[in-house]
Amino acid sequence: MAQPRQRVPVGSTPVVIGVDPHKRSHTAAVLDGQRVLDQRRVPATRTGIQQLRRWAEQWPERRWAVENAYGLGRSLSRALLEEGETVLDVPPALSRRVRLLSGRSGRKTDAADAISTARAATGPGVRLISQSDGAHDVLRLLIDRHRDLVARRTQCVNRLHVLLAELLPGQVRRGISSDDAAGLLRRVRSPVGADATRRQLARDVLDEVRSLERAIRHLDDQLEAAILATGTSLLQLHGVGTVVAATLLGHIGDIRRFPTAGHFAAYCGVAPLEASSGDVVRHRLSRLGDRQLNAALYVMALTQAGSHPLGRAYYQRKQAEGHSKAEALRCLKRRLADVVYRCLRRDAEAHDTRAAEGQARPSITPVPTWQRTKNARRGLHHGKRNSSQTNSSPPRAQRGESSSP
Repeated sequence: MAQPRQRVPVGSTPVVIGVDPHKRSHTAAVLDGQRVLDQRRVPATRTGIQQLRRWAEQWPERRWAVENAYGLGRSLSRALLEEGETVLDVPPALSRRVRLLSGRSGRKTDAADAISTARAATGPGVRLISQSDGAHDVLRLLIDRHRDLVARRTQCVNRLHVLLAELLPGQVRRGISSDDAAGLLRRVRSPVGADATRRQLARDVLDEVRSLERAIRHLDDQLEAAILATGTSLLQLHGVGTVVAATLLGHIGDIRRFPTAGHFAAYCGVAPLEASSGDVVRHRLSRLGDRQLNAALYVMALTQAGSHPLGRAYYQRKQAEGHSKAEALRCLKRRLADVVYRCLRRDAEAHDTRAAEGQARPSITPVPTWQRTKNARRGLHHGKRNSSQTNSSPPRAQRGESSSP
C-alpha cells in the first residue's frame, strides 16, 4: 500500500507553484527543484483563490506557473497579479510533454498536471505575464467577438449564394453583397413548390446577413474608439488598420514581457525552427505560436508586399535569391514582427515617461469616415482579404519614415 507523502518543512528556498486550472477547481503543487513539497486543491472561486494564496504564504520566495494562463487560468492569473505575485504562463503542450516524459507511465491526473506545469516553468515557450491595464482585455474581447460575427456572416453569405444559384441558375456571380442579393430576390416571380421555400429561406438568411453587418459595423466603431484610447502608434504602420491593430494589442498585452524581438517572433509563430543535422543546416516552418497574431502579420505582409515600396522591394529581393512566393512572404512576416515589436516597445517607453511626468496620452487621428465606408463596402466582396483590415494611410517612406525591413 502506498504511503502518504510526508510534508517537507518550509524554508526560504525559492519554490515554483504549478497550477492546473479548471472551470470548477484549481490544483496546485509546490516544487523545490524536482522535489514535491506539498499539494492543494481549491474551488475555482474567489474564496478558493484566497485560500490558495494563504496556503502559499508559507513559502516567501515563490513563483507561480499557471498552465494556459490566458485561457482557463485567466481569472486565477489576474487575481495573483493583483496581489503582486510573479506568474508564468506555461503552454499546455509543454506541460503535457513533461508529464509524458516523467517516467511514470504518463498517468493523467490533476495533481500530475500541476507537478508537470511546475517542472515545465523553466522550459521554452514559458512567458512572464504582467498586470494589464484593462485596455488589452477589452480589445481582445471585442476582436474575438468581431471574428465570430465575421465568420457567421461568411457562413450565411455562402448559404445565401447557394439558394440564389438554385433560384436563378447562371445569374449569380461570386462575392455578392446583401444589396445585390436583395435585387436578385426581386427577380424571382411567383415560385411554386420547393422554389417557394427556397425564396423564403433566402429572405430569412438575407435578414440575418444584414443584422450581422449592422453588428459588425457597431463593433468596428467600438474597436476604433478602444484603439484610439490606448494611444498606440501601430496605425501609422502600413498594412495595419483597426482589425489588425486590435488583434495585435489584444493578443500581445504588455510587450515588455518579451525580452527580445526574437522571443516575440517565436510567440507569433513567424520565427523559423532550426532542423539541422550534422553538416546540413536547414530550417522549417513553425506551426507554433499564437495563430491570431500570425494571421495579423500575414495581412500586414500581404499588404506591404503589394503596395509598400520597401516591403515590396524586400519581397522581390527574397524571390530573386531563390525563395518561392510563400517563403518570401514568410521572410517579410519575420521582419515585420521586428517592426511591430520596436513600435510597441517605443509606445511602452513613451507611456512610462508620460506616467512619470503626469501627462495624458497623445491624441490619434481617427480613420476618415469615407475610408471606413469604402472598406466596409469592399469587405462585403472579399471574404478572405477584408480591406478594412489594412490601413489606408500612404506609405511611410513618403513621410520620411520606415515601417519595413
